[in-house]
Amino acid sequence: MARNHLISLVDTPDADLYRIVDRGARFASGAWPDETLRGAVVGIYFRATSTRTRTAFSSAALRLGARIITYGPHDLQVNTGETGADTGRVLGGMLDALVARTVGSVEELRALASQDRMAVVNAMAAQEHPTQALTDLTAMAGHFGDLSGRRMLYMGEGNNTAAALALALPRYPGTELHLRTPRRYAVDPEILARAKDLAARHGSTVTEQHDTVGLPKDVDVVYTTRWQTTGTTKESPDWREEFVPFRVDDAVMQASPDAVFMHDLPAHRGDEVTAEVLDGPRSIAFTQAEAKMHSAAAVLEWSLGVLP
Repeated sequence: MARNHLISLVDTPDADLYRIVDRGARFASGAWPDETLRGAVVGIYFRATSTRTRTAFSSAALRLGARIITYGPHDLQVNTGETGADTGRVLGGMLDALVARTVGSVEELRALASQDRMAVVNAMAAQEHPTQALTDLTAMAGHFGDLSGRRMLYMGEGNNTAAALALALPRYPGTELHLRTPRRYAVDPEILARAKDLAARHGSTVTEQHDTVGLPKDVDVVYTTRWQTTGTTKESPDWREEFVPFRVDDAVMQASPDAVFMHDLPAHRGDEVTAEVLDGPRSIAFTQAEAKMHSAAAVLEWSLGVLP
């Protein structure tokens, strides 16, 4: 089997991103294949809490016929000083793929991927959450079909989910991503610059604004995430005051009567979103969560070189 690492969407060619999303949408429609990963062994290494991503990759691997080995935060010798490169070299002799949530630097994952025998999948690093963006596009493809020209309003922290969306959605021609983030919690400037370059190449737009003045109307998707996301801290004790204007409520949704609401979950009702929106008829947040398994299956097939 060939090996493809998914460390950052910066490294992922457009054609491969489209294939992963299309394959995930096929899985979501119920078109599961025969066991395309039979005989493969997949490591599931999580150093931080996870409900959806860990379960999604474990379930997807098993459904595709692979076997899994799970590692908790204290199970590997990186805790005693072994380098990521050495760990990757050792695991590469025994595993076909490693799905890793480190909540650390992307460079740590690149060290694990410095060998060529084991695929490494970034299941969330501090800077970027690529499998979440692929999940989001998969859920949108299942709901809308064609993603070209879709308009998204993202409200809240410019975290690793926002970064991944900014590197993924603009690949689809004519799309618009409107990021509304508190000024001190904006998308990383380097990632935003890369996203704008992608948008320019595909006839799309990515903008960021640090207030809620003149929110775009008639978008297709309104998206938010928790204000206090895994692995992040807030310097100011009054940080919540900066986030309150970015809460998604009925007024935000009413500006786009045909929009669906998306959230990467878990959610804190009353903080980033009201219960009326999250649990309302326009929310596809829990369909989106299930799409994580379908997207994970496509990512594993791609990583192991068997994606049709």
